[in-house]
Amino acid sequence: MMITTKGRNALKIMIDLAQHEGGGYVSLADVAERQKESLKYLEASVSQLSAAGFVVSARGKSGGYKLARPAQEYSVAEILQAGEGSLAPVSCLISGCENAGTCQTLPLFKELDEVIKNFLTSKTLKDLI
Repeated sequence: MMITTKGRNALKIMIDLAQHEGGGYVSLADVAERQKESLKYLEASVSQLSAAGFVVSARGKSGGYKLARPAQEYSVAEILQAGEGSLAPVSCLISGCENAGTCQTLPLFKELDEVIKNFLTSKTLKDLI
């Protein structure tokens, strides 16, 4: 399993917003500057986070983004899933496989998938800040 830029950016945005929680809305341009990331890439990621209901936005001079819930209520797993779509180590766990009944590696990858999910679910956004 490899976490792509989409997943990493989703996590970076959420961490930054959590670190600046309580100060109102945070400009995505400020997040991009602090995280040394392209504003264009972060816009795509924040759109996914917004669609997942993880952030709320406000327009205008003092607008921007903020967390929809307290930092301790977000698991790293759900943030990465919002950015990545799936955290499965192999595609057959997502879409199935015609050889599933006889595949000798499938049990290994199912177990690995559980280990990954359990680890990432055990970590909260608050743990990272």
